[in-house]
Amino acid sequence: MATANKRDYYEVLGVDKNASQDDIKRAYRKKAKECHPDLHPNDKEAEARFRELNEANEVLSDADKRARYDQFGFNDPMNGGGGFDTSGFGGFGDMGGFSSIFDQLFGGAGMGGSARRANAPQQGNDLRYDLRISFEEAVFGCEKSFEFYRSELCEDCRGSGAKPGTQPQTCPTCKGAGQVRVQGGFMTTIRTCQTCGGTGKVIKERCPKCGGSGRVKRKRTATVKVPAGIDNGQTIVMNGQGEPGVNGGPNGDLYIVITVRPHKLFRRDGTTLYLDMPISFPTAALGGEIEIPTLKEKVKYTVPEGTQNGTEFRLRGKGVPQVRSSYVGDLIVRVRVEVPTRMTEKQKELMRQFDAASTGKEYKERKTFLDKMKDLFN
Repeated sequence: MATANKRDYYEVLGVDKNASQDDIKRAYRKKAKECHPDLHPNDKEAEARFRELNEANEVLSDADKRARYDQFGFNDPMNGGGGFDTSGFGGFGDMGGFSSIFDQLFGGAGMGGSARRANAPQQGNDLRYDLRISFEEAVFGCEKSFEFYRSELCEDCRGSGAKPGTQPQTCPTCKGAGQVRVQGGFMTTIRTCQTCGGTGKVIKERCPKCGGSGRVKRKRTATVKVPAGIDNGQTIVMNGQGEPGVNGGPNGDLYIVITVRPHKLFRRDGTTLYLDMPISFPTAALGGEIEIPTLKEKVKYTVPEGTQNGTEFRLRGKGVPQVRSSYVGDLIVRVRVEVPTRMTEKQKELMRQFDAASTGKEYKERKTFLDKMKDLFN
């Protein structure tokens, strides 16, 4: 056996000579997945790399062969000095060897592994329910009951799908594996068995109640506690309230997606509430006490003299609680100074008198603007 073109086995796997068996195993699995023929059909280079990896793994994963390789290199005296016997891998045409390699790499996709998966316990499907709540319910929390539909095991056949008094039979095509192997030259393809649909069983006489599916739709009622502070788009999980599992597997979960209706006055960003509060021109100019609504009550607040449009006031602890926490956010009130649109003649005359008595110093921004304009034209 010529060894002139062979690369060092440690180099092939990308490990050093002191690598443990676990290191070798991990390196082999990683590299073999990268160039596995099923992932690179008709790629001769990938096929060659895969063969090289398997040969290196065949030697280094065996303690005796590895010891002889470390001592003699490719000139193994136990094989007449002609290199190592790696025929145990069996090549791609050998179904047993290929199945073993494929099972190692892809979690039991060989014939034995398929049978185990077809009959193994599997968790049931998860379900989703969109729950719409009010703004206040989201802030303060609530308890809501709702109805939903889910597939449950048929009581007549106990989920087998077979007519009461009969049992499903092992699929004659895949022998209970749920998958079949199709050989096409060098390539071997694993496919779901079309006879049984991957279940590994066939039903000759179907249950009349569920039509052979083993499941029936039922309406159920659930009650969920919505925590204070939950936000739009967040999800509550009710474990085990989804559909029943297969082959004794656990139930799936019920995911409740929250939709919060908008509020007429408030808007929210996390735990902070925002409120646009209109106030009159005299209140902004002279200052005064106003009543500010919160989600619980009205609170009194003194607006300082000379408050400008857009000024923000912060009310501590009047916002939204953080979910499952004692922290409560703030309420930010943005002042909107409203200019009157309808005035009596008396009110207009008073405004004219006020404007006539003004010196310009009353308006900070206006004075600054006029000074800049004067400089512009001078």
